[in-house]
Amino acid sequence: RFIRKQGLDRLFLECDTHMWRLGDRRIPEGIAVDGGSDWFLLNRKFVEYVTFSNDDLVTKMKRFYSYTSECADLLSFLQSFFHTVLENSPYCDSMVDNNLRITNWNRKLGCKCQYKHIVDWCGCSPNDFKPADFHRFQQTARPTFFARKFEAVVNQEIIGQLDYYLYGNYPSGTPGLRAYWENVYDEPDGVHTLSDVALTMYHSFSRLGLRRAETSFHAAGDNSCRYYPMGHPVSVHLYFLADRFQGFLIRHHATNLAVSKLETLETWVMPKKVFKIASPPSDFGRLQFSEIGTEWDAKERLFRNFGGLLGPTDEPVGMQKWGKGPNVTVTVIWVDPVNVIAATYDILIESSAEFTHYKPPLNLPLRPGVWTIKILHHWVQVAETKFLVTPLTFSNRQPIKQEEAMKYHSGPPKNAYMEQSFQGLNPILNIPISAARVDQAKRNAGLVGARLEAWVDSLVSSTWSAVDICSTGPTACPVMQGCAQTAWSSLSPDPKSELGPVKPDGRLR
Repeated sequence: RFIRKQGLDRLFLECDTHMWRLGDRRIPEGIAVDGGSDWFLLNRKFVEYVTFSNDDLVTKMKRFYSYTSECADLLSFLQSFFHTVLENSPYCDSMVDNNLRITNWNRKLGCKCQYKHIVDWCGCSPNDFKPADFHRFQQTARPTFFARKFEAVVNQEIIGQLDYYLYGNYPSGTPGLRAYWENVYDEPDGVHTLSDVALTMYHSFSRLGLRRAETSFHAAGDNSCRYYPMGHPVSVHLYFLADRFQGFLIRHHATNLAVSKLETLETWVMPKKVFKIASPPSDFGRLQFSEIGTEWDAKERLFRNFGGLLGPTDEPVGMQKWGKGPNVTVTVIWVDPVNVIAATYDILIESSAEFTHYKPPLNLPLRPGVWTIKILHHWVQVAETKFLVTPLTFSNRQPIKQEEAMKYHSGPPKNAYMEQSFQGLNPILNIPISAARVDQAKRNAGLVGARLEAWVDSLVSSTWSAVDICSTGPTACPVMQGCAQTAWSSLSPDPKSELGPVKPDGRLR
């Protein structure tokens, strides 16, 4: 059963970053194939043996495992290779088979073939622990050293619960206990690691922060809180509070106009609420939330592209969250920034459904601007949400040229997102196409330089707000707070994440 589940009786080959299944194969005779957890300890003698030995067992096993589905993922490879070599080697008597871990299996969610784009195989993956799972740590009756999976961007509360359970509560008033910061970019990474969409948005976020500093701190006739942006972002963090995404923290350079000196600031930008229930609300009450994004994780049921940063060549996914109720069919309509109906489709919502998601096959590029998603029941609107497709100010990390801007910002060929036209629905749904808006979109498509940045900033500010800005060091702005003194900055205190020396009793705290 283990052999079949792991695909060890299948032949695989990696090519073009995909693991292709070529066919069946036979397991070597005379070998006891073993496997299990990838959480294990290896003694030094066995490590030296498996690393340096040229005997038949080691060389043949290395060759055998180089054509398994597991090579698509090193951790999965570890679930069988060392187990099999150890059990068949002269060191087999050193093997201790003991389960020292707790794994959060939820096969209903974790076995959705979510890696088919990487490998021609369907496997299962554990889910992240959440507070409802805490009793499993309290009730374990055997020695346990490992547990998986924990992921703070999904749920940090369970990590805090386990930490307090093992080490006791932190002193009252300890800062940062409910906050989580995750770095997604640092200057040493190099700007080449950023997509043009991310780079465009990060620059716009920085400019929004400088505008906030000017409007909040600026006094007439005084330039001490006015700035000019300089260079690419220094760092970018995701910011969560109480397990809710709070936006991005962009650290960036800017020249203070009063003293002409370079300062390093950090801007906090937060997404605005764009999901709205129809007013007055309809009798249809199952829909709880809807969101558009990319990188939908069906196992954890969230978008991995936090903040939903989308550009003209992205392929967005529409997600809906449902409450319990009778089976119903709803209609979803995608409307572009000039009111062209790009797609419409029906979804059957079964009584037990909690989430639905669908990626309409839209022709690219998408027209930049704010899109609207309308959700209808019996052709009566019950809710809508919006999402931004940002114009690009960069192409291959260089300022975009007009020819490229026209290519990416003019919408799909022949203004058609699909072969089928939905133009007949515009008057029925009262979604008029304005000639003035179409003409403006055509003019915007050719913008470059400062005028393009102004267009981007106007769109970004309609879906994001600059909440606050701080200084990472000396500043000429007398009323700007230092980042280390805020509760939100990536430089603010976070005692729970500080690791000191191990104490004499073997504990961290």
